[in-house]
Amino acid sequence: MGVTTARRMTGAAMTNLPLTRAPADPGDAERPTLKTIALRTGLAIATVSRALKDAPDIGEETKRRVRAMAKELGYRPNRAGVRLRTGKTNVIALVLSAESDVMNHTARLIYSIANALRGTTYHLIVTPYFPDQDPMDPIRYIVETESADAIILNQTKPDDPRVRYMTDRGFPFATHGRTEMGINHPYFDFDNEVFAHLAVQALVDQGRRRLLLIPPPRAHCYARHMITGFAAAAAEAGVPFEVMTAADSDSGGTRIEAAMDERLAQPLRPDGFLCASTTATMALIAAAEQAGLTIGRDFDVVAKEAIRFLRQFRREILLVHEDVGRAGDFLARATVSAIERRATEMGQCLERPERVERATDERRDTK
Repeated sequence: MGVTTARRMTGAAMTNLPLTRAPADPGDAERPTLKTIALRTGLAIATVSRALKDAPDIGEETKRRVRAMAKELGYRPNRAGVRLRTGKTNVIALVLSAESDVMNHTARLIYSIANALRGTTYHLIVTPYFPDQDPMDPIRYIVETESADAIILNQTKPDDPRVRYMTDRGFPFATHGRTEMGINHPYFDFDNEVFAHLAVQALVDQGRRRLLLIPPPRAHCYARHMITGFAAAAAEAGVPFEVMTAADSDSGGTRIEAAMDERLAQPLRPDGFLCASTTATMALIAAAEQAGLTIGRDFDVVAKEAIRFLRQFRREILLVHEDVGRAGDFLARATVSAIERRATEMGQCLERPERVERATDERRDTK
């Protein structure tokens, strides 16, 4: 047989070889699925799925077993597939103002929500909006694009259009703060009216006789609660009081300090202060010390904080602790319940502070 014939036969033989696909990506073949977890645990696929969703009818021991196996196998749900099957994204959006100061409790809130969602199928994304932006913009975008299954928001207003919008559309949400709209919705709030009462009592006990409040922005619901409690407690104690109008607790340190410089230069200077934020507290003390005043001798300050910081700044500051970690944990769980349309006893919670801590207190919450 000649070379030409051999070449023709070889070509023919090659032409008749069956077509084969390139080897599949080993990662695709080895990617664990719900079925993999079910085989390894001896449970039904439906049980595994519901355990990963933290379903209330699945026992805690089963949930721990399934989550442990999922972690061991490196299981990650295929988000595209989940959305096609269920219409869900398994995403919860935390919508926050970008104007929030770094010294407030925002970081603690983000951490506590994200931590509470660990081990569930839900993941947290943070969606900011800016001072020159309509707060409704990110809400509309998320709801209309279905880019998340639920929203958590803060800085609520007494009549909050965001709450009304989501309620009208049946979109799951929870709020850090209450509203006054007659709408029953999940929330966690700190009782700022009680906080202000405790603060006034502590200042009066320190011998302070002229009080001033640096309030939150008045558009926010908790500002109304704080001002109400402050005014009522001061009236009960029979001491003069005032609420600052030149700045609020979110104005920024420079503006608050300038407003305090001006006020301290006027007659009938206050000697007891209530501050709604860490930034306001530090700016106030800076202005007072610049005026030659000494905290604990010439004036006293009551503040609230989520992270232990102010006592290291000035030990004489009187403090009320706000448990933002508890707030985040509650909001995460309440939001998941809202997504899954589960009735829950933890739909609403109001944290009531009980005491003002002084420098001489031995008890410390180190969380």
